Amino acid sequence: MIADARFAFPLGEAGEDVALAPLLCAGLIGWRSLVIAGEGKRLGLYGFGAAAHIVAQVALFQGRSVYAFTRPGDTAAQDFAQGLGAVWAGGSDEAPPELLDAAIIYAVVGDLVPRALKAVRKGGTVVCAGIHMTDIPSFPYALLWEERRLVSVANLTRQDGLDFLSLAPKIGIVTRTTTYPLQHANEALADLRMGRFEGAAVLVP
Repeated sequence: MIADARFAFPLGEAGEDVALAPLLCAGLIGWRSLVIAGEGKRLGLYGFGAAAHIVAQVALFQGRSVYAFTRPGDTAAQDFAQGLGAVWAGGSDEAPPELLDAAIIYAVVGDLVPRALKAVRKGGTVVCAGIHMTDIPSFPYALLWEERRLVSVANLTRQDGLDFLSLAPKIGIVTRTTTYPLQHANEALADLRMGRFEGAAVLVP
């Protein structure tokens, strides 16, 4: 197969295809959201799945502290996050032990926006990193006041891809994957919605 180099990224030869696959979607949007979140040291990740488990490894490599927010009661995901190095993991209905510099929301739940705003310090940033999200409920202006920022991620650039994919091997990112045959894509989506696996789902031929 021949591909136009302008529309391809170098992945190198290290790693199996299944392990590398999450870097091209979850990893790239995760990197973009991390860049937009800024350089704050205390980073909250809401929805600890495909993107967050990669971003957590990048943030830790950069010397940040990671706070993981999962579905309430999802101890498996919380243990997974702490196993990767998160300093704290709890339900999305909980407050972190200290105010965050930034938070990234990967879950598609609009209710998390005011919770994340409440969890960040004055001048902190909340990034909505999903393509879709349920409606954001009304919230008091006080949560946004004091120069907190609420931003979204829409697209990434080719430079984002080059930057992230050149950094990933240096970090030694390890992806957690669950594979599904291509014809079982709907099952993968259902399991994703129900939180039946940690990390990323990968469809294989």
